[in-house]
Amino acid sequence: MTITATDLRPVLIAGSWRDATSQSSFQATDPNCNATLEAAFPVSDWQDCDAALDAAVAAAAELRRLPAEKIAEFMELYADKIEAAKDALVESAFAETGLARSPRLADVELPRTSNQLRAAAAACRSGNWALPTIDTKAGIRSCYRALGPVCVFGPNNFPFAFNSVSGGDFAAAIAAGNPVIGKANSSHPETTRLLAELAHAAVMESGLPPATVQLIYRTSHADGERLVADPRVGATGYTGSRGAGLALKAAADKAGKPIYLELSSVNPVVITPGALAERGEKMVDEFVGSALMGAGQFCTNPGIVMLVAGAQTDAFIDAVQARYASTAAGTLLSPAVARSLSKSVQTLTGLGAELLTGGGEPESDRCAVANTLMRVDGGAFLNDPEGFQTEAFGNASLMVVADDVPQLCRAIDCLEGNLTGCVYSSEGDSEEAEVEQITFVLEPKVGRLLNDKMPTGVAVSAAMNHGGPYPATGHPGFTAVGIPASVLRFGKLTSFDNVRPSRLPCLLKDAAPTEQTVRLIDGQWRGGAV
Repeated sequence: MTITATDLRPVLIAGSWRDATSQSSFQATDPNCNATLEAAFPVSDWQDCDAALDAAVAAAAELRRLPAEKIAEFMELYADKIEAAKDALVESAFAETGLARSPRLADVELPRTSNQLRAAAAACRSGNWALPTIDTKAGIRSCYRALGPVCVFGPNNFPFAFNSVSGGDFAAAIAAGNPVIGKANSSHPETTRLLAELAHAAVMESGLPPATVQLIYRTSHADGERLVADPRVGATGYTGSRGAGLALKAAADKAGKPIYLELSSVNPVVITPGALAERGEKMVDEFVGSALMGAGQFCTNPGIVMLVAGAQTDAFIDAVQARYASTAAGTLLSPAVARSLSKSVQTLTGLGAELLTGGGEPESDRCAVANTLMRVDGGAFLNDPEGFQTEAFGNASLMVVADDVPQLCRAIDCLEGNLTGCVYSSEGDSEEAEVEQITFVLEPKVGRLLNDKMPTGVAVSAAMNHGGPYPATGHPGFTAVGIPASVLRFGKLTSFDNVRPSRLPCLLKDAAPTEQTVRLIDGQWRGGAV
């Protein structure tokens, strides 16, 4: 089929749905059957990017003059619209990603998306995210302020909750008072278009600048790098592959532009002999359920399990192997994900990991690879720790079996930065000395440390850190989930020194803007529930 400009879905630029300036196009794939979907989408050239940036700059100036209440109203209205369009959104996301309609999309991810938009609205309304601080003696007041236009690159594995025009980065950027230019993920462009339609309708109904939300679907690599480095950009949020993310980071860093990246993570799970002795069968259930959930396509999927050699460890691995072999493989997000998974498994087995079950090429009639379990001893892992940490994104896991706890700790010490790290241990205190050693070397390697709990779920909590040392993210001090902390990424800290009261931002005037606002005044937190 020949695709012309009139066949292409429009882009959303400067408040209008219009044809892209380029006729270059792409189509998504239905991973349930490996069929190309009918809808065609443009690959925007720099002319589209340039127009979106100009519109975003104008929108940013208008947003700075609006009360936080207006921005909060938009996010709440948008959340309502997402819930009202649930059926259409779920069908589109299922066709483009293969993720289960229920419970995954309809009952878990979509409500999470609307709830985090409302949480961002509450933070925006109260202003607490901005950390308003007042020193009356010095006559200095400070808070975080809107940074400017934010580009958001969404991942393939969360078509709603991390989408470039509805997800956590989007919500945080908007809550800080910034317009967003969303770059759709090529795996689910139609779902992103539907969300952008709802967002645009909410923008217009709530009276925000028309270019508060803009959407392009794809750019060339060169234009993507040019986009994140453009002087008009305030910051970028990116979730995706390490290679693409680091190319964007290099361009942004060279230009001095902030970019917040979530890249890759193998999320080590350490299981002690005491835990296996007490509840080995339960451990099998918990691990297999977590590792194969959603075909393993979570950024917090437990990709590496670290154990100490022994009969109980062998029994655990044998039981996991049997479960992997007898469980139907889930559908992967795209042909590219299936190919990448097979390649990663080949890399790991080529380094010497023993293939216990699975492996092989992707299925022909859908995007799937057999559930794969591999094993390597601690000594071999220590000989090439970088290679054995190759991320196998999907339904594949590596068991690392150390000779003893000291070798286990040396292996942990060789780990790269990760989003999460878990320690399962005896319910008593018989292993406390060993667990202390393990935790001491594991904690610096992860953004979230768990005990006796698999890492797959990421709660939308103010205390959550969905971040970690490189290469889990591009900066260890920030989180992509957890409001208000996630909002800080898209703000600029500004001090007002001897500024007249009438000229101060609302948050820094002597009267708090809302009953919920908490401020640090002369070293004491005041207001709200404090």
